[in-house]
Amino acid sequence: MIENVTLDELQIGQTARLVRTLSQDDIRAFAAVSGDTNPAHLDQAYADASMFHGVIAHGMWGGALISAVLGTTLPGPGTIYMEQSLRFSRPVRIGDTLTVTVTVLTKEPEKKRVELDCVVTNQHGDKVLSGVAKVLAPTEKVRQPRIHAPHIQLFDPEARLKALLAQGQGLSAVRCGVVHPCHAGALEGRCAPRARA
Repeated sequence: MIENVTLDELQIGQTARLVRTLSQDDIRAFAAVSGDTNPAHLDQAYADASMFHGVIAHGMWGGALISAVLGTTLPGPGTIYMEQSLRFSRPVRIGDTLTVTVTVLTKEPEKKRVELDCVVTNQHGDKVLSGVAKVLAPTEKVRQPRIHAPHIQLFDPEARLKALLAQGQGLSAVRCGVVHPCHAGALEGRCAPRARA
């Protein structure tokens, strides 16, 4: 079940947490849905030569985890995001386990506004991300079955071609013939690349 904490129920200092370990698939999925294909996140050779010396997560992946806590736990369903400040302190790497903690800082009942401190730490206790969220808190209680996130299946659209070409590596050329060539491309296709050049 998923249940929110209404404006009346919220208390200063109240906290909620989420723990999540970053995987390569998390990075690839975030790149797919956001369109952020920065090679620092997706290209091992490029990332190794960067100032980070390896692949790192998208900064906003951590921001999305904060949003997940606010939208599902504290305050939860019915929360309206108004503002979020973020300070990125350390890179997040594949295998890092992050703990996201949000804490109620202030509450303005007349305006339904709540400020929450947001801190994300890694498995060593190092702060990787922090900021303050400003939201409109829900006033009506919501309790309902939790909706499970859709399953995402990642695949490389060129993987099959690469695998087929890899099987042919090192094999000698074979004779072929073209029956009923209808255009120049059909004849060019049977020629070795160096012959066409």
